[in-house]
Amino acid sequence: MTTTPSALVLFSGGQDSAVCLAWALSRYKRVETIGFDYRQRHRVELDCRTVFLAKLRAQFPAWSAKLGEDHLLDLGVLGEVSDTALTREQEIGFADSGLPSTFVPGRNLVFLTFAGAVAYRRGLTSLVGGMCETDFSGYPDCRRATMDAMQTALTLGMDRPTPIETPLMYLDKAQTWALSEALGGEAVVDLIVEETHTCYLGDRTQRHDWGYGCGTCPACDLREKGWATWRAGA
Repeated sequence: MTTTPSALVLFSGGQDSAVCLAWALSRYKRVETIGFDYRQRHRVELDCRTVFLAKLRAQFPAWSAKLGEDHLLDLGVLGEVSDTALTREQEIGFADSGLPSTFVPGRNLVFLTFAGAVAYRRGLTSLVGGMCETDFSGYPDCRRATMDAMQTALTLGMDRPTPIETPLMYLDKAQTWALSEALGGEAVVDLIVEETHTCYLGDRTQRHDWGYGCGTCPACDLREKGWATWRAGA
């Protein structure tokens, strides 16, 4: 097992995880990425992952030297047991529980468990994820308290320290855009705009200043408002 500072980034192909990847590449000597196919309604994000990683390697040679393997796991069983607006053709709204219908129960818990297993096998020392409790949809598995509990469980279960880094936890979307610029300038911002996907409906036909999406779903709304606030204050 290596003790060299290294990280496995949970990279979905979306804006937040792309910023987290840039953040990790600016801090760790070795970085790998992991994504999950859980039959999400916006599976186009999986295609975006591949394109984003290829362009990142081509445009940022210093980061490319640190960027190792990408892992894509088939977690279709999660989609099978989930009856949500992210895994079914359902209207996006709120469930009887009061949570958004886009909440996939256990998703981040499952992701982190598998990521922890891959990190253990690959000798990677930290997990990095884009979970956030500032600009989010009320998902309980995005809170730092949940991350702390998972960190403890993985550390005990793997019998080794397994820190979970969440660089966006207390940032709003405007601050996330600002962080992307601080990490890699306009080149990173442009890459995130063009090659990441956030829209819950998987719409890649409509191009906006902030990227592609339907422009009306909650994910697009957060991304658009964050972009506008950041650009107004830039």
